[in-house]
Amino acid sequence: MKQFQADEWKVIEDGLHLKENRLAESMMSLGNGHMGMRGNFEEDFSGDSLQGTYVAGVYYPDKTRVGWWKNGYPEYFAKVLNATNFIGIQVEINGQNLDLAKANVKDFKRELNMKHGYLLRSFTVTDEQNRQTQIEVIRFLSIDDKEIAVISYRVTPLNYVGEIKFTPYLDGDVRNEDANYDEKFWLEVSKAVTPFSGVLTLKTKKLDFLVTTAMKVAIDGDVIGQVEVYEKEKYVSNTITVKANANKPVTLFKYVAVTTNRDYQNEELEKIANLRVEVAYNQGFNSLFQAQQQAWESRWKESDIVIEGDIAAQQGIRFNIFQLYQTYDGEDPRLNIGPKGFTGEKYGGSTYWDTEAYCLPFYLSTSDPSIARNLLIYRYNHLEKAKENAAKLGLKGALYPMVTMNGEECHNEWEITFEEIHRNGAIAHAIYNYVNYTGDQSYLSEYGFEVLAEISRFWADRVNYQPQKDVYMILGVTGPNEYENNVNNNWYTNRIASWTLEYTLEVMDYLKANYPSRLKDLIEKLALQDQEIEKWKEIIAKMYYPVEENLGIFLQQDGYLDKVQLFVKDLPKEELPLNQHWSWDRILRSCFIKQADVLQGLYFLNDQYTLEQKKNNFDFYEPRTVHESSLSPCVHSILAAEIGYEDKAYELYLRTARLDLDNYNNDTDDGLHITSMAGSWLSIVHGFAGMRVRSGMITFKPFIPKAWEAYSFKILFRGHLLKVSVNKDEVIITQEQGQSFEVKVYDQMVTILENNSVKITTQA
Repeated sequence: MKQFQADEWKVIEDGLHLKENRLAESMMSLGNGHMGMRGNFEEDFSGDSLQGTYVAGVYYPDKTRVGWWKNGYPEYFAKVLNATNFIGIQVEINGQNLDLAKANVKDFKRELNMKHGYLLRSFTVTDEQNRQTQIEVIRFLSIDDKEIAVISYRVTPLNYVGEIKFTPYLDGDVRNEDANYDEKFWLEVSKAVTPFSGVLTLKTKKLDFLVTTAMKVAIDGDVIGQVEVYEKEKYVSNTITVKANANKPVTLFKYVAVTTNRDYQNEELEKIANLRVEVAYNQGFNSLFQAQQQAWESRWKESDIVIEGDIAAQQGIRFNIFQLYQTYDGEDPRLNIGPKGFTGEKYGGSTYWDTEAYCLPFYLSTSDPSIARNLLIYRYNHLEKAKENAAKLGLKGALYPMVTMNGEECHNEWEITFEEIHRNGAIAHAIYNYVNYTGDQSYLSEYGFEVLAEISRFWADRVNYQPQKDVYMILGVTGPNEYENNVNNNWYTNRIASWTLEYTLEVMDYLKANYPSRLKDLIEKLALQDQEIEKWKEIIAKMYYPVEENLGIFLQQDGYLDKVQLFVKDLPKEELPLNQHWSWDRILRSCFIKQADVLQGLYFLNDQYTLEQKKNNFDFYEPRTVHESSLSPCVHSILAAEIGYEDKAYELYLRTARLDLDNYNNDTDDGLHITSMAGSWLSIVHGFAGMRVRSGMITFKPFIPKAWEAYSFKILFRGHLLKVSVNKDEVIITQEQGQSFEVKVYDQMVTILENNSVKITTQA
């Protein structure tokens, strides 16, 4: 039985599932780009829980701990830092503390409203004297005012007269569950508490991040006696006692402001936090809640994907879009998209290659181009650090980190950190993707060429020339398939390296023709030598690619066919996921593939390979792929759609869209898979709709899954806002903004006028 109900606009947990509470906490996470939190309870809870409140850009460089130190390891592992718990409200009903792990609870419901961006929780508790109390809690993190969080906590005695005691608090005495030795990472700077308000400022033990959290409280009810104030280290609270009459609700409103010294001077933090929370308090809950709903409705107008006839598919895509926008909206160019966002501690770091490989296309098509540009400039700003990372390996050029907060590598597994170097290719491809989609060629002269040249330098130094075969090889790598370590000549890595060199030379030719003086300055700045250029050309011409001629496939790496060849369907279901049941040794010796590897290259460099090549490689590799990376199903879905495997494309779409909702890999309890959520959008837009950009023209080859009646989405493309609607009979493309222009649908060129539509018969 699934824990969450299918609903077009909500994620609903009906009933209290104490053993699966962590999973529910992940699913009910909230965020607004500035901060976020898991779906924890406001009141005390003694059951299993991962308490998590996170502030964007605030982290801790925890010392790297490994059993055997290898030269080149990063000095620290960046912790996504658990910050002050500001939602806390202890609740005492007739002298008994409310704890849902111990209470007699019925009619429990936890509901994430994606349309309007809030979390609703309701339940009834009964004590030993059969006194029944109904509780309803609404909380949201404002996307209209990102430093503000609001809670409405309503308590209704159903059959008695008594007392309700509320203790709203700010608790900074928190720790990360993944701390090496249960260390705590915060120091108290200051605190203050008065009736109905409190403020707490903490500082990280390293890097001196300061976070101030201020609260103001309002009560809709009859307060008994004086408000008690209390403080201890890293903690402030109020205790408010209220008279409770039968069927008369009592509501506590808690307003919170969170400010950091990323945005303000240290000495201003407390003053600004108090000012911000005072403004929220004066606006009141209803006004703030209405603004929240309107802001989310406005956001959905631009980014919603509507699916008719399949509630599970509809819920999946909306959940993923919702979480992406809760994590990152591009307003702060210093930030990026962490794989868990604001939903958990796992992985650490704020930036992986996931951003460039999976998230960038989503933001290109759904947001102003400046947001995608900022994601690329983020990497440009880290270029010097990427050069330092390469130098640590004794190599030239730039190696972008696998995991980073500030451009430094902060991942502590050798085979990932310094073998999974293919991520450099994703950075280069993102530059191509951005320019190809937007037509913003100026980016190449301003920022792009420098990054491409330094990545190319890295590849040129990392290759190994084999004189007997007169080829260049890349040895000792981990490809996208992390169930293989330290392999030679991973096809994808070799190909993306060579492609990067090709594209860098292409950009150089473009700059020579269009920005000659700028190119001259760049060559001087980079000290780029003619012999380097000649070396790049030689590597391109002589790069070695493992192939299997008899099967017509690109070989994942040298020796892959030496493994015993089995299919995933032959594995006992109780042994899946492999990473939770097999030893690492057994996984490494098997043929099973964690995620798209060869197929990743066929997706990235899509126009360079024939349909037959894509089909041959898909037919060989997909049956061997366990999809135990969240990044895997979407790439397979897109390629399956392209080669005409419509049922397989739909099956894999559901897997990527509902990866967390259905907990496919049994690993969602520690947080959602935020970056892979862009894959569900890709599966529909690049997969089912077949959208591509070729030579500045946008093209579509749509089909509709059998289970659907219709689907539609909107995209922004070079000043045009298009709505694409697909049903079983026709494809309708409407231009909602922009002047007349041409698009290609199937093999037909069509002109779309401003505020007009074209219709084309849907093809199988």
